[in-house]
Amino acid sequence: MTFASPASLGEPVIPLSRAEIFFDGQYSMPRLHHPEGVAIGPDGALWCGNAEGDILRVDTGDRSIEKIASTGGFTLGIAFDGRGFAYVCDQRSASVWRLEIATRELTRLDAPGMRIPNYPVVDAHRNCLYVSDSFAAREAGPGVWRYDLITGQAGLWWSAPMTFANGMAISDDGNSLFVAETFARKVTRIAIGAHGEPSEATTFIDNLPGLPDGIAFDGQGTLFVACYEPSCILRVDKAGAVEVYAHDPSAELLCHPTNIAFAGSAIYTANLGRWHLTRIQSDTSAEPVVSEVQRVFAAGRSK
Repeated sequence: MTFASPASLGEPVIPLSRAEIFFDGQYSMPRLHHPEGVAIGPDGALWCGNAEGDILRVDTGDRSIEKIASTGGFTLGIAFDGRGFAYVCDQRSASVWRLEIATRELTRLDAPGMRIPNYPVVDAHRNCLYVSDSFAAREAGPGVWRYDLITGQAGLWWSAPMTFANGMAISDDGNSLFVAETFARKVTRIAIGAHGEPSEATTFIDNLPGLPDGIAFDGQGTLFVACYEPSCILRVDKAGAVEVYAHDPSAELLCHPTNIAFAGSAIYTANLGRWHLTRIQSDTSAEPVVSEVQRVFAAGRSK
């Protein structure tokens, strides 16, 4: 198959001048090496990880960095439940770690059979956590796991083969889970049934002009896709039309971007190829994912 390239889609939507190095961790203490995961926490700070397994907090005001805890492995995706816990995927231990933010205590949540836990997503509607399993770089395999947020018990939720399941996001209505399949160059939509079961999977978009890694929705339901290679961010509307949103041919500001997170009009990206976090001033906006999670949980308590 011949894949499209960013150049074939025309000029990027926004100029690269709207991107900046938000935090340079090359010589910081603690240092920020090859960040993969990034997320906005309930405190409004930017949380990320590094190649040493650290869980780091970067203040979005004074841009100070603090080491909160460490898995001792390689920190991948991060998600918050808005009720005092963060969930972190760790490549070395092939586990998800639950961080109690107040005490900084880590608890390992094992799922026998999981190979590369990559990205976690909290489903506040169903009180569970989805975790993508990348399985292997060039070998398709299952899939998506699901953890009960009360008991911590896990099971394989989507067992069909996926081609390096990576970043994920829940639709605004809470009824679909979108999964980036990196080496298939596509994003798959898995419908969530009435009882929380996966009902069917369809291809939302394929033949992407890059290797999709992290994904996030803006407030209008438009999907943003960070591509590990080439270093760019794509924008996909609800009809599946793709355009290059931002592109860095020299891989300096955007250098193999992985996970992405909205905070208002700002898009934050981790850059696995370097040691910095990037902030892009977008032409759209979305509240942090944790804000919606908190709102759904609060609505459930009020019923």
